Amino acid sequence: MKLIRRNGYLSKLAEVEGTPDIKVITGVRRCGKSKILEMFAQEVQERDPQVNIIQVNFNLVQFEPLLEYRALCDHIEGQYIEGTQNYVFIDEIQMCKGFEKAINSLHASEKYDLYITGSNAFLMSSDLATLFTGRTFELPVFPFSLAEFMLYYELDDATEAFARYTIEGGMPGSYAYRTDETRYSYVADVFDTLIVRDIRQKHGIRNVDALDRVADFLMDNVSNVTSSNSIAEALSRVGSKTSDKTVGSYLGYLCDAFAFYRVRRYDTRGKRYLASGNKYYLSDHSFRYAKLGTRNMDYGRVYESMVAIELMRRGYEVYAGMLYEKEIDFVAMRRGEKRYIQVSDNISDKGTFERECDPLLRIRDAYPKIVLANTHHDLYTYEGIEVRDLASWLASPE
Repeated sequence: MKLIRRNGYLSKLAEVEGTPDIKVITGVRRCGKSKILEMFAQEVQERDPQVNIIQVNFNLVQFEPLLEYRALCDHIEGQYIEGTQNYVFIDEIQMCKGFEKAINSLHASEKYDLYITGSNAFLMSSDLATLFTGRTFELPVFPFSLAEFMLYYELDDATEAFARYTIEGGMPGSYAYRTDETRYSYVADVFDTLIVRDIRQKHGIRNVDALDRVADFLMDNVSNVTSSNSIAEALSRVGSKTSDKTVGSYLGYLCDAFAFYRVRRYDTRGKRYLASGNKYYLSDHSFRYAKLGTRNMDYGRVYESMVAIELMRRGYEVYAGMLYEKEIDFVAMRRGEKRYIQVSDNISDKGTFERECDPLLRIRDAYPKIVLANTHHDLYTYEGIEVRDLASWLASPE
């Protein structure tokens, strides 16, 4: 399969290379974590052929004897070379029983530069501080961006690429298939046999059908404000009675596995988080098409989900804003900067354009205010609001 250099992730790993942190690469299944780990190890070796690279990939049968933490530690200690920098790269660490003991022991020895990936149901962001006694550096990895999609397919026209990307998505493993049907079959299989399987194994879920229904509901209502109660009530109406407590647990599991990302609502005037309802965005929009088909198509909501993931990919904390009961799609914050963003499919109609701009015009601070839509035009401003073409914004670096 064709590989591209994912510069942003590799640069971030290079920034923490040699630090005592345990580097943990996280992200949804099959988004490219293993390839990033492999490529970084290769680049480290090319920069300095004298370093000692110790690699373990638990997807390979040759490492099956190491599926217990003592055996893993013994194997790595046996490959240690005195007098040089020793790097350890471990892929799918969760397959090793008691893996956290192995990593903590290796880290405590202060002899290795440690890098690991694993299934996120077993290696969750919220568990890293508990699992590992040393300091961790987490590198969140997402499916391909539009820019990476264009690099992979060697495309130059952002508008044409965006039309394809909207349908094909960013799961790189699907690019090996030639038709939408086979691509979506692959993507659906990733969701069903990897993401859901991991959740089931981690949490001992017996009623997988209920978990599937919750996931399908979130996909069908991507970008909508929702809650455990509203989902439970909706499922009950179609004959699938599930308690709001169970739904809440399943929402947490799906987010922990990076299938979805929860975005809290934020009152921009009162500077407080709202307790009622959250928004949930898909880690990759191709999951929606693969699982639900093209029924109930709402490109505006899909675009909103794509923008949410792109903002996270660029390192922003993302919130859904509210001001005087007016919804602002995103309040994006990063290192002291803030942006207010509205996303729309089409703003050629004057009424739609004014409706999208109205919440932004009510905001009194001086932070940038942006409308993203399919304008097919260069950037222009309207009463201080930047109006940007969605495809161009997604395709270009900041």
